[in-house]
Amino acid sequence: MSDFEKLGAFYLGKQIDEDTGKMSDDIVLYDSKDLNTHAVIIGMTGSGKTGLGVGMIEEAAMDNIPVIAIDPKGDLGNLMLTFPDFKGEDFLPWINTTEATNRGETAEQFAAAQAALWKKGTGEWGQKPARVKALKKRVDMNIFTPGSNAGLPVSVLRSFNAPDKALLEDRDLYREKVQVTATSILALLSINADPVTSREHILIANILDHHWQQGQSIDLATLIGLIQSPPISKIGVLELDTFYPPKDRMTLAMQLNNLLAAPGFEAWMEGEPLSAANLLYTKEGKPRVSIMSIAHLSEAERMFFVCMLLNDLIAWMRAQPGTSSLRAMLYMDEIFGYMPPIANPPSKTLLLTLLKQARAYGVGLVLSTQNPVDLDYKGLSNTGTWMIGRLQTERDKARVMEGLEGASAGGEFDKQAMERTLAGLGKRRFLLHNVHESHPVVFGTRWVMSYLAGPLTRDQIKTLMAPIREKAAKLKEKAKAAVTMTAKASKAATVAAAPAPSVPGKFRQFWLPGDSADTVYRAALVGAADLYYSSARYHVDESRECIAYVLPEDGPVAIDWDEAEVLPLPIDELMTEPDDEDAGHAPLAEALASDKKLTTWERAFKRWLRINQIITLYRSDTMKVTSEASETEADFRVRLQTLGREKRDLAVGKLRKKYESKVATLEARLMRANQAIERESEQASSKKLQTAISFGTAILGAVFGRKKISTTQARRIGSAVNKVGSMRKESADVERAEETAARVKAELTELEKTFESDVKALDDAYDAQSEALREIPVKPKSTDIQIHFVGVLWIPYERDSKGRLTALLPE
Repeated sequence: MSDFEKLGAFYLGKQIDEDTGKMSDDIVLYDSKDLNTHAVIIGMTGSGKTGLGVGMIEEAAMDNIPVIAIDPKGDLGNLMLTFPDFKGEDFLPWINTTEATNRGETAEQFAAAQAALWKKGTGEWGQKPARVKALKKRVDMNIFTPGSNAGLPVSVLRSFNAPDKALLEDRDLYREKVQVTATSILALLSINADPVTSREHILIANILDHHWQQGQSIDLATLIGLIQSPPISKIGVLELDTFYPPKDRMTLAMQLNNLLAAPGFEAWMEGEPLSAANLLYTKEGKPRVSIMSIAHLSEAERMFFVCMLLNDLIAWMRAQPGTSSLRAMLYMDEIFGYMPPIANPPSKTLLLTLLKQARAYGVGLVLSTQNPVDLDYKGLSNTGTWMIGRLQTERDKARVMEGLEGASAGGEFDKQAMERTLAGLGKRRFLLHNVHESHPVVFGTRWVMSYLAGPLTRDQIKTLMAPIREKAAKLKEKAKAAVTMTAKASKAATVAAAPAPSVPGKFRQFWLPGDSADTVYRAALVGAADLYYSSARYHVDESRECIAYVLPEDGPVAIDWDEAEVLPLPIDELMTEPDDEDAGHAPLAEALASDKKLTTWERAFKRWLRINQIITLYRSDTMKVTSEASETEADFRVRLQTLGREKRDLAVGKLRKKYESKVATLEARLMRANQAIERESEQASSKKLQTAISFGTAILGAVFGRKKISTTQARRIGSAVNKVGSMRKESADVERAEETAARVKAELTELEKTFESDVKALDDAYDAQSEALREIPVKPKSTDIQIHFVGVLWIPYERDSKGRLTALLPE
């Protein structure tokens, strides 16, 4: 594995020689933490912009950095096309058959040629098959298709979830979330609503605010009803019916209802709920690359989805602690229309918020476009990195120069030199202007590991994601089967009684909600308790509720708490009567027909709580950090990843400090020695001299990037040495100069070995994914367990088409 992958640097390509215009062997690296100040990629069609963007996402994945990639054109799905074995049959389903025909080749021949091309291309850029395999393993990569089931569906309209307490307390962010949600909903109806003047916007915002303040989530169907009969009587000082008459409200409700009833619109409510946290990490804490493919959507639908996604990302971001390292990356393949210089679409406010605030939380934005005149350059003035490719018109060049000059405020900016550089850019060549580096550089983009097949069609996405969808469906079916009643239990439940049978007097009765007309309730033993956990050593001071139930079985041990399942809901959400008074109830199991063993069951329940309801803390001995009581292992690993990057970036900074003065000193000595040899022997050419000077550059470039002595600076130093030599007119001893040069080269070689040793020490030192965490159990004391009750819980079951009964349990 290359050294720069241990140092948190993105491998972008190779530097273009300023004099010859040819590509040199000097690789161009980009510190991942520099992306905290965001980046913009600009280039006309055919400039190589997509390849650069794909390459940056690949580099983020190699550094275990999660990525949300918004894909309006369909190109980013190519990230799924990685074939480390470089076999023609792997490439075959994704080739352009028209191009094969035009070349006079069969599809199989063309696929084999593409495989060979990609193997050669990645190999020439120092990327072995092992690196391609690592890309597939390091992240969980998926294509999501909102409003379609071609990829993984994502539910945006199923629920407008109430924000958490932290967001509610942040008044500015909460107000922004309410306004953006209302604006996004109306955008679906092609209503460009102003938050101040639009009564549609004001009404919906008030409805959302009313329910969210009470911690209540609503869905689109509920919202339609609330528009007709709002839970508020006044808007400001005006009566509701005066501000927005019922007839007009009905018109708005009908528009939303028509949208909901439109064929195919149900896809917007399928899949997992939209969640930035889930798009960035798996349930196990593994980083994800989530490609949000929106090419199939209308403009109004795209705007709606992008706004909802950015809104959720901001809410997630604001809940994270600050960091100076890169925590996550948001990539948008075509920013056109989302942040224009004059108009104010709802997405613009969200993007500007991210550009201004995300850096403090370690969230880096990469915005890409081929239309520079359609970008708000004032909004991009704080963008730290500009990657400029070939531009089409003089107007485009002028706008880019304006943006670059704004981004360079307070620093040196040579406008004429920059204009000359931009004019000379060719295909797959970009100007990299990074405020964290000493000077800009022109580079050629590296060969990407992903096969660039072009925009993926819906059918291709469907084919590509079919195995992942099938795996998810099997897991869902397995989870559903886990709560399906056994044949014996089903038989018992088929004998339904209405109303519920009476239970012994000491038992308290509770019901779970049922949402099926064919609901059948079955009785279980339920226990509820408060538990308190305390550990001074690990700073644990935690109180929790627990509700658990166990289904009675036949035989001598009818109630076995070891078979208990925990219900994920608060105690006060248990109902004391069923949803439907006419719902069927199975007869009570024999074990529950008597309450004589109630005290025994309470003691057994308490014992089960003490043994099973343990808080497990996780300890990272590498980082010397212990998880908090509220953290899952996945959450803790996510936090460790950020801590690891911070420690690694700090270590890289120390390496730079350790080596830069040594390298500068040795390079200067080497240049003086070679100047002496050249002057006296008159044999050394400028090319030979340059090769010698770049010796130290190559071996330590992974650490210093362009923060060290550049080639231009080296030439200046050499020129100064020449002048000094001319002034003194002293003849140096060639043999002594050669000995000095050899000695300096040996010192540089030794320095390289030391450097490699230091870099090796960084390898895997901060890998939160592979580290074996130590588990620390924290149990509640018996005196810290308070039993609320042990009673009867009626669990709803619904019958499927085959007559099987499945429990309807809260998720």
